[in-house]
Amino acid sequence: MERSEALAIVEPHLTKARFEHTVRVTDTALELADKYGGNLKTVELAAIFHDYAKYRDREEMRSWIIHEPLPKDLLEYHHELWHGPVGALLVEREVGIQDNDVLSPIRWHTTGKAGMNHLEKLVFLADYMEPGRAFPGVDDVRRAAKENLDYACWMVSKNTIRYLVSKNQRIYPDTFHAYNDLTKMLEDNKWREAING
Repeated sequence: MERSEALAIVEPHLTKARFEHTVRVTDTALELADKYGGNLKTVELAAIFHDYAKYRDREEMRSWIIHEPLPKDLLEYHHELWHGPVGALLVEREVGIQDNDVLSPIRWHTTGKAGMNHLEKLVFLADYMEPGRAFPGVDDVRRAAKENLDYACWMVSKNTIRYLVSKNQRIYPDTFHAYNDLTKMLEDNKWREAING
């Protein structure tokens, strides 16, 4: 599927601002893939469809979670987390994309998880740091992304956890698992000074 076709499928499902965000995430993910490697077409499709279900009716998403093989504990957390897993399912069902290398980054782009693969990291990071984002810590992540993909993803996990704690919100377990896994990876690769700094 070509970029223009994928964007035409996604656009009716998004607000104007969210569609513009999607284009920026796609361009950022492609820049990261150019730097760190990764199949550009696969990364492009995953990024284009990452927010496919963002504005689906909440009860519709709840129904998908209840009746499909999706983690039921999602229902115990903020509905903002639902659009990743539900989106991956709907992109498969409605758009017909069967490639797990496209679907998996969509599934995990909000929470992350332990053992994220390369493509999952690219979309996870691109969604957080695309140029339209403006919040505390994002420029630090952008700088880190120029040096080390894992370190930048670790910063995203750390910042997300800090933000949710500051808002007294519950944190989905996979977000903790992503942080712990990335911390161990960086320690094992002698990035201890960076993560302790």
